[in-house]
Amino acid sequence: MQRRTFLTAAGAAASRLWSANVPGPIIDTHAHFYDPARKGGVPWPEKSETKLYRTVLPDEFVRLTKPFGITGVIEVEASPLVEDNQWVLDLAPTNPILIGTVGNLQPGGPEFRRNLTRFHKDPLFLGIRFGYLWGRSLVAELPKPQFIADLKFLAEIGLELDVAGGPSLAADVVRISDQVPALRIVIDHLPFDPPDDATERSEYQRNLHELRKRRQVYAKVSNVLRRSQNRVPADLDFYRPSLDELWDVFGEDRLIYGSNWPVSDLVAPYDAVFNVVHEYFTAKGTWAFEKYFWKNSQAAYRWRAR
Repeated sequence: MQRRTFLTAAGAAASRLWSANVPGPIIDTHAHFYDPARKGGVPWPEKSETKLYRTVLPDEFVRLTKPFGITGVIEVEASPLVEDNQWVLDLAPTNPILIGTVGNLQPGGPEFRRNLTRFHKDPLFLGIRFGYLWGRSLVAELPKPQFIADLKFLAEIGLELDVAGGPSLAADVVRISDQVPALRIVIDHLPFDPPDDATERSEYQRNLHELRKRRQVYAKVSNVLRRSQNRVPADLDFYRPSLDELWDVFGEDRLIYGSNWPVSDLVAPYDAVFNVVHEYFTAKGTWAFEKYFWKNSQAAYRWRAR
């Protein structure tokens, strides 16, 4: 199916998610589901993280987000265990809010293609996440031919790559997109705090603005709220400079909404996380609002309405 045909068909399907109470479907592209009580437990979060170490499932997400008009969620797998990818997919039949998952597999590994082919059979498996997690390192993996070959395979079968880490990701993403230009890449948890070192900060800004040219690279705006003087401001103007920078770099076509729930609860409740970006993109107009809250995520992840 050609891209234009795909997006037209997917857009028509997405329109069925619309509610009379919101201007259009709102897709949260970054939430985590897990259950420490299940057999074998979970590798994350740790028991010491008392606010996170509990059962977190889609039914709670639905109750929490319904007042904000959230109509779909993409789960991002936070476990390095291969079978935990299947555990999330098994949640889908009884949880229609779940429109996709970004799995956790390691490109370059001996079982990568076999596992990817297995999970790719499920249309809810949208891509994988890789970055500075679980002792993994993009800097260490990028020089390896098999790693790049596996990313090319990922692109060939139509899946995407989420990347996670920090400011150094900007340089990593430039290198990946140079070598695998067809790969759709989503940078998690922007905006980043710029490096303190002046040289590193200059390099980060240079790479960030280089990404303006990379039309296959998307920015997930899921790290907006900050602590300042022992409080978390709820005023948009406090965050406007960092949001304006992302708007300047990625524009209306490549910014995506994500909450990072329930990790976001460590900073602020869901309503505070949502309201700041809702106010910012509402002021940009209906077209920009729709792109940020669902159309851009559809282009990046190729999710389909259920």
